[in-house]
Amino acid sequence: MSYERFASIYDELMSDAPYDKWVEYTKNEISKAGLQSPKILDLGCGTGSMLLQFAKHGLYAVGVDLSDEMLMMAKQKLEKHSIKPELFQQDMSELDLGQMFNCIVIYCDSLNYLQDEERVRQTFKQAYSHLEEGGLLLFDVHSIFKIDELFIGQTFAYDGIENAYIWNSFEGEYPHSVVHELTFFAWNENKQAYDRFEEEHYQRTFSISQYMQWGKEAGFTSMEVSSDFKNCPPSEESERLFFSFKK
Repeated sequence: MSYERFASIYDELMSDAPYDKWVEYTKNEISKAGLQSPKILDLGCGTGSMLLQFAKHGLYAVGVDLSDEMLMMAKQKLEKHSIKPELFQQDMSELDLGQMFNCIVIYCDSLNYLQDEERVRQTFKQAYSHLEEGGLLLFDVHSIFKIDELFIGQTFAYDGIENAYIWNSFEGEYPHSVVHELTFFAWNENKQAYDRFEEEHYQRTFSISQYMQWGKEAGFTSMEVSSDFKNCPPSEESERLFFSFKK
């Protein structure tokens, strides 16, 4: 999957994302765990919007992403706010930083981009190995309900001043997986015209019990799940699931 063009308009498409709610959830979980001076690792940090929010709340965070285009934008964004970011280009399932953290987050359904079950399991294991005793792995994923009922077979559209897209979602190869076919139209100021380009994004999710089982296999001993930014158990129609694994 290439983010070369997608990265350039990602922030506009994510302008309404509830980053403040992710920060609030993180701070609440850190407080519950009694972590002092948390050092956060943001896996799948993208263009650095979450890193910026963490910094604004006085939280130190390191970023990891697979896309060098995303990381380049993250560096530029953070430096504009006089933040010197610590960024690494790595696959989260092969994480190897040589340093420890007491909180690791994987937000904005970044984990759903791992299509292979083994890569999810390895991500949990690598996160565990980078956590101090008592540390937290916090992540969110699309629910099976959202993938199967709200994505598959649907078409979405966005019409901005400089960018627009048509987004079609189709059933993927694996159970509870989806293929997002996106056609973008990005304004080219030099040509005074719109450039068209296409991207395919693949996402897959698993049952709550499966995520819990993989967390247990990785070594986590305390695991909780909630939904939709609410401190309550998931329902059959919950769309976003939040997991808190403690080492």
